[in-house]
Amino acid sequence: MNAIRLFVVDDHLLFLSGVKSELGDAFTIVGDANDVDDAISQISVAEPDVVLIDVHMPGGGGRRVIEEVSKSRPDVRFLALSVSDAAEDVIGVVRAGARGYVTKTIAPVELEEAIRRVHEGDAVFSPRLAGFVLDAFNAEGIEVTDPELDQLSQREREVMRHIARGFTYKETAGRLHISIKTVETHVSSVLRKLQLSNRHEITRWATDRRLV
Repeated sequence: MNAIRLFVVDDHLLFLSGVKSELGDAFTIVGDANDVDDAISQISVAEPDVVLIDVHMPGGGGRRVIEEVSKSRPDVRFLALSVSDAAEDVIGVVRAGARGYVTKTIAPVELEEAIRRVHEGDAVFSPRLAGFVLDAFNAEGIEVTDPELDQLSQREREVMRHIARGFTYKETAGRLHISIKTVETHVSSVLRKLQLSNRHEITRWATDRRLV
């Protein structure tokens, strides 16, 4: 299988160098740029599959790069990588055409996985951004992938939502027409998969994603 062709854009040279070093073995890095104009001119020549792009840069930032490149290369997929988790930044690049947005606290192995998923057509976002991203994407008619939510089966999601809404195990069992024991089993599975400790953390997790 051919390696994914990756282009990296960031105006902090030390960070740019670090990202290229971390990802160089996993992808074919076909170019890099540290300002908006260079990125726009070079991306079309380099013909990458995915562009990993910083959001805040002089000259219009990542949003301008995405908008300009997409006019001539709509096949290029963009993954935003930023220190910011502000809603306006995320929504801005999403509407410009980015297929994902992760923060710079992401671990290298998670960043590698995010790039692969964006290349495959998924929309990938850091977990804490999921709530308002889901809202924005639903308004745009785009399906969003939440890696943590994807771990849960359909029944586990139903049980999780009922518990998060404050229903007791008995009430959840009655509403879903299953046994209390089955509810307990599903809750245990949800806690294990999401690495949570109790039903209060389930409620907070689901609320953050606007699932309740």
